[in-house]
Amino acid sequence: MKPVALTLLVLPALLCVSSVQAAAPELAQAAGTYVISGSSQIRFTVDQVGGGGINGKFTKFAGRMRIDGNSIGASTVSFTLYPQSVATPEQRISDFLRSSAVFDAETYPTVTFRSTAVRQTGENTAIVDGMLTARGITHREQFAVRLQGLKGGTIAFNVTGDVYRSRYKMDVGTPIYLNVVKFDMDIRGDKR
Repeated sequence: MKPVALTLLVLPALLCVSSVQAAAPELAQAAGTYVISGSSQIRFTVDQVGGGGINGKFTKFAGRMRIDGNSIGASTVSFTLYPQSVATPEQRISDFLRSSAVFDAETYPTVTFRSTAVRQTGENTAIVDGMLTARGITHREQFAVRLQGLKGGTIAFNVTGDVYRSRYKMDVGTPIYLNVVKFDMDIRGDKR
């Protein structure tokens, strides 16, 4: 076999090995338990037919992540949103979202998510499956996660996902307002 042909066969294998070796220390370095920081941003959008819609955020939340240094699949996340903290640019919409028509924040003061599986999909990406409970109703949901950075004892992710609000009896206003709530979250965790 000619040296060039051998190089073309061996080079991809070396690149694969070197990328695996490079990723391993990063995962080991990220291993540990993190508390979700109050500086995280939990944003959502509900689109409206014809344009516009509702843009909002949650200002009160809590959670923990445990990253397994040996297997990303063994990692876990638990997260709690407090619907009373929902905020939109218009107070009347914020009040309506807290009301019994949507979150019913007085009766159901929390929305929780507990992961059931984590699957790595790329060098810095993963899918997190889990159980979301809102208004006392639990369904399986899925979120896409992208690692944004790891520095010192802080880790940052962007998390996106679509949740069908009708599954949680929050479908008031459909079909004028779409059934899908689009989440776009910047999550920062501080190592404990």
